[in-house]
Amino acid sequence: MITAYLDNNATTICDPKVREAMEPFWCEFYGNPNSLHKFGTDTHPYLRIAMDRLYKAINAADEDDIIVNSGASEGNNHVLKAIYYDVILPSNGKKDHIVTSVVEHPSVMATCKWLEEQGVKVTYVPVNSEGIVKAGTVKASITERTALVSIMWANNETGLLFPVKEIADICREAGVLFHTDACQAIGKVKVDMQEVKADFMTFSAHKFHGPKGIGGLYVRNSRRITNLIHGGEQMGGKRAGTLNVPLIVGMGLAAELANDALEYELTTVRALRDELEDELLKIEDVFVVGSRENRVPNTILISVKGVEGESMLWDLNKNGIGCSTGSACASEDLEANPIMMAIGADKELAHTAVRISLSRFTTKEEIEHTKIEFPKAVKRLREISSSYAYTPNN
Repeated sequence: MITAYLDNNATTICDPKVREAMEPFWCEFYGNPNSLHKFGTDTHPYLRIAMDRLYKAINAADEDDIIVNSGASEGNNHVLKAIYYDVILPSNGKKDHIVTSVVEHPSVMATCKWLEEQGVKVTYVPVNSEGIVKAGTVKASITERTALVSIMWANNETGLLFPVKEIADICREAGVLFHTDACQAIGKVKVDMQEVKADFMTFSAHKFHGPKGIGGLYVRNSRRITNLIHGGEQMGGKRAGTLNVPLIVGMGLAAELANDALEYELTTVRALRDELEDELLKIEDVFVVGSRENRVPNTILISVKGVEGESMLWDLNKNGIGCSTGSACASEDLEANPIMMAIGADKELAHTAVRISLSRFTTKEEIEHTKIEFPKAVKRLREISSSYAYTPNN
């Protein structure tokens, strides 16, 4: 059976070159990097190469810091909780406000809810009718009590790009710290930390064909922030835990390869995405969220009237196609899709969203298979839908 993996915003295949690069560090160069003997020190050149690749991939300056961690969920928690302990608590109520959006990743949203329980005031700025967080809306939400603004670089469900450069400039002018979750941006669009003056940026390697369970927190000017994990002196004492050498090596190479493939993403992957989107838009009563020009090149969030997203996934899965109804981190939550609710869709329509996301490993054959099977699935499900009056043509 032909299969098509189209859930690359949830996770990506590990690039075979990355897997090959990690292999020696399981059983050959396996020493603890913090050990003083040869087995430990033999890993150091490879760690330096990996970190250099990371710095270059995001154009970080030498004075900036990248704290290696388990991924963006940890990084997002680290930033938000560090700001609570480092800025909000010491201010005695003078800086007790955070600005974020209604469509952030669950790791940001859940942490903000926790912060509210601690007495922090959180403003959740809306998106406009096209699913975009406007810089002007963020600016209007900043007050003299704002400690942090946290707005994602690209939305994980729609692929829509948010104006992070403009927001970063607004925050700098206001003297407010700015954090951006760039999980869905790295490897799809240019991520340049000299151009976007964010104070913090978070990412996960498995979103750009690296290994799972590793990511990073970028910190401008190596600002000292309270640890999330205390213990040993790894990462300069900023994040305890034995360094996972194979995963760090893999992440560094994956970041380099992702940057090298950006032109392919912006041309070939975009063309495959647009070809599939054009075909799906021929189906009656469907719409795609957000303009193509303002989306990362791999993502489609499509709403199919009269067909629940979970039913669509079930039908597509039977025919070898893997996609999702949104964030995999919230996939057990059967509430209406939050981005659909945010742009003003009614609750019934908000349950119909399906996210399709390609990668540089997506093939023409996978797209052709999906162009055939997706309309068939819509037809089958609408015929049994209680909310859609479907009349066959013959």
